[in-house]
Amino acid sequence: MKRADLPEKFLSMDFIQTFSDIGSQWRRHKLPLAIFIGLCLNLVVAPVVYAAADGILERRSVWAIGILGGVTLAVVIYLFVVVFQPERF
Repeated sequence: MKRADLPEKFLSMDFIQTFSDIGSQWRRHKLPLAIFIGLCLNLVVAPVVYAAADGILERRSVWAIGILGGVTLAVVIYLFVVVFQPERF
């Protein structure tokens, strides 16, 4: 039987091409890509919040809490930068 080396080809070619495409698109389309990355990060945060709530909250509420936490963190970082580097703004 012939062994298929699909994982090696997939990892070496597609990921490199994908990351270079994302890098080139980042300069032109920052907001949609930032929203996409935020939603992907929420995929990690939502199950943690759902597990911490012990099944009391609905999944929609958990997603809302995750997005609210991300927005809050972004505002805190923005305000931190504005307070300590006001000459940039």
